[in-house]
Amino acid sequence: MARRYDCNDATDRTTGLREAASAVRRGELVVLPTDTVYGIGADAFSSEGVADLLAAKGRGRNMPTPVLIGSPNTLHGLVTDFSEQAWELVDAFWPGALTLVAKHQPSLQWDLGDTRGTVAIRMPLHPVAIELLTEFGPMAVSSANLTGHPAPEDCDAAQEMLGDSVSVYLDGGPTPGIVPSSIVDVTGKVPVLLRTGALSAEELRKVVPDLEVAN
Repeated sequence: MARRYDCNDATDRTTGLREAASAVRRGELVVLPTDTVYGIGADAFSSEGVADLLAAKGRGRNMPTPVLIGSPNTLHGLVTDFSEQAWELVDAFWPGALTLVAKHQPSLQWDLGDTRGTVAIRMPLHPVAIELLTEFGPMAVSSANLTGHPAPEDCDAAQEMLGDSVSVYLDGGPTPGIVPSSIVDVTGKVPVLLRTGALSAEELRKVVPDLEVAN
């Protein structure tokens, strides 16, 4: 039976964050608010948890799950060959609606799908999400919707789609924005904008002028 906590209530929020962290440690799924849409999350290092996340969404391994973190410092243990331009993007836009695709540390024991040695990683600008990520650590998080359905802007929509496949729902009210994050590939010498979302190419070029846009 799924449990739901109102994160606008201080007591419920404290309890919910504790229960959500415990659920993720057990390999279970949780739903959390972010600064874009609601996300469904699992322990990034639990292959079973990530597989359950993909199954709950009806999503294949060909669409790997992004990772959310609670601090830029966490990057040091997760990525390699992270360029100076990549750090400049982090400094300018994190926490916020920018996802970076980077090479992950080859020693990491995780299975996020067919990633080909990369990871899509972001620090969201939402207090509930940051508190959970700070408490637990890196989480595999994807939009909390069934594949082919709209990404949810509130907890009701997420729970209606995902039901009891999720153990804990953290209700933070409507999300601040519905536009997805922009995705920039920083695995090469020049950053490449793969998806335009909340941040435009023009905004990103103020930080990395040689940014290219994928066809």
